[in-house]
Amino acid sequence: MDVIIYHNPDCGTSRNALGLIRNAGVEPHIIEYLKTPPTRLLLRQLIHRMGVSVRDVVREKGTPFQELGLGDPAITDDQMLDAMMAHPILINRPIVVTPLGVKLCRPSETVLDILPAPQLGEFRKEDGEIVIDAAGRRAATA
Repeated sequence: MDVIIYHNPDCGTSRNALGLIRNAGVEPHIIEYLKTPPTRLLLRQLIHRMGVSVRDVVREKGTPFQELGLGDPAITDDQMLDAMMAHPILINRPIVVTPLGVKLCRPSETVLDILPAPQLGEFRKEDGEIVIDAAGRRAATA
């Protein structure tokens, strides 16, 4: 099964999503998008397939978002894409592609909505939160 994750190894959410993919017995194609950013066309296609706006995929925290004035509502999608191409850190992550769809997996457990394989056992996020119980089912949330 082909699964692709646009991944930042320095991001806990991205690492947790990768862990959940692997907990389903799947070794995904990992694209470290800061080293190998998607092309403008591919990014536009991913955004379209997610069914979200370009702004929905822009990361503000820890990026030059404010310095570039990207919060201005007059900024067009094309200008936003230009900024994302010039500064890939603006692309929010992780974006996961599976046979069931494409999703920005924030929080990380949203990857479960598009994974076609079941979880194989318990999974805890890096902070210790149980996401999948020992039977491979989503843990109850508080």
